[in-house]
Amino acid sequence: MLFPGCCYNEGMEGPVSAASSAPLEWLSQVLAEATHYGASDVHLRARNHPVLRVDGVLRALDDRPRLTVERVAEIGEAMMDARQRALFARDQQVDLSRGFKGIGRVRANIFMQRGTVALVLRVIHSVVPPLASLGLPEMVGKLTQVERGLVLVTGASGSGKTTTLAALVNEVNLTQTKHVLTIEDPIEFLFAEQKSLITQREIGVDAPTFHEAMRAALREDPDVILLGEMRDIETIETALQAAETGHFVLATAHAPAAAEAVNRLITAFPAEAQAGVRVKVAQNLRAVVSQRLLPRADGQGRAVACEVLTISALARELIADPARIKDLPELLKRGSVHDGMLAFDACLLALVKAKRVAPAVALQYASSVNDLRLKIEGF
Repeated sequence: MLFPGCCYNEGMEGPVSAASSAPLEWLSQVLAEATHYGASDVHLRARNHPVLRVDGVLRALDDRPRLTVERVAEIGEAMMDARQRALFARDQQVDLSRGFKGIGRVRANIFMQRGTVALVLRVIHSVVPPLASLGLPEMVGKLTQVERGLVLVTGASGSGKTTTLAALVNEVNLTQTKHVLTIEDPIEFLFAEQKSLITQREIGVDAPTFHEAMRAALREDPDVILLGEMRDIETIETALQAAETGHFVLATAHAPAAAEAVNRLITAFPAEAQAGVRVKVAQNLRAVVSQRLLPRADGQGRAVACEVLTISALARELIADPARIKDLPELLKRGSVHDGMLAFDACLLALVKAKRVAPAVALQYASSVNDLRLKIEGF
């Protein structure tokens, strides 16, 4: 039974027992429960009940026995293949994905904490959600019509970036004849080919690193490249090169806002290289979508709030000029949907008007609380 709150007291007295079924069979049962409750993540740690994250809140499955140290280690061992076990032995952590019948794919991080094995699993539904079902602004869907250039989807971990990218790729798959190449660590959604040819490469299985996979991608005749994450300078550089040479590149980045994502892209490079990178970003970046998930007013799940920065001629000028790039947030704030701009607060106001998000929640996430409060009270 779910209860609000978590059992993090690892020093609790009393019996600590484990489920008696085989590790993967037991895990499949827990994942089925997680899917039933609409959980995004499952936490497994020694001396704790399994813990689910449901609508952003951690909740324990307290009707299941607390896990023993040995049981968690058995589950982790069963999840890994020989290559992953070797990586885990070397690095004390490993990322992987695995399919479960009747549930779909699960992304897992297996790691050590306080000298014991722990797991965090992200439940990935086997069916890619239709783009229209995500509640994204219409302008985000139009990004699938981009022929060349770089589109970034940013946000905190768990903000739905991967789902948005998968939905965009699937929209291309359903409507266009393209070769789509995905580079992921690990592969999450599996695409069923429709109009497009889709090649999916997993880091550590099909390619050694993101950088090497991106370098090879330019020789694999892609029209669209989905890059799971731009983790290092070499990968960013190759992604910009791919965009520059006529490919449509979709990628994720960790940044709380669209304008900040642009700045982080540039400042990832050494100071002496930033002038050249700044020009490349200005020329090849097409849009940045930054998203957050907010509790819905009806209590049924979460709603997505988006900030969308479309790179206009003026935006390119601001990006190319180190003294003016700080003006990007103001450009976004002043822009309109017609210009391809949508600020977070404008999106929050629309969600409040549609009664999808409560005013108090919108104000909690607002960039400018006073401005948004005035607009909410005046509409």
